[in-house]
Amino acid sequence: MANNEGFFSFVAHVGDTIRFTSVGYETLEYVIPQVSGDRLSSAIVMTNLIVELPMVTPYPWASIEEFNIAFMNLEVNSDNLIRAKRNMSKESIDAMAAMMPRTADEMHNYNVNENHRGLSNKVINQRYANPLLNPFAWGSLIQQISKGKKK
Repeated sequence: MANNEGFFSFVAHVGDTIRFTSVGYETLEYVIPQVSGDRLSSAIVMTNLIVELPMVTPYPWASIEEFNIAFMNLEVNSDNLIRAKRNMSKESIDAMAAMMPRTADEMHNYNVNENHRGLSNKVINQRYANPLLNPFAWGSLIQQISKGKKK
């Protein structure tokens, strides 16, 4: 096991062979050399394994002749505009929306919009006290007038 920088340590003896393997790299064997002291530090560099595969041509038909027959019998009667309208229809979009999960960005935008709508509704629907409908305010006004205050 190595740390995030690729450093590791373990106990080995002189002459031990260590095999390094990793997917996508050529196997590397390293023999522990004789060293002075009790520690050895070495940089192990593995070579990328490049495998070039021969070209493969997949056919869903048994032969080229069957492909030609199927291709010639293919009915392509809708042009791009009709195909686009069909793909962008409400039913098609609803079907795709029902199958596709929401992304984090969509969920974030939805939550922000809901929070904004809730805050907007609080401000719009908030009831402010109307002093003209308050009997105590009327009583205070009449007392001030009777005492001669003209506020």
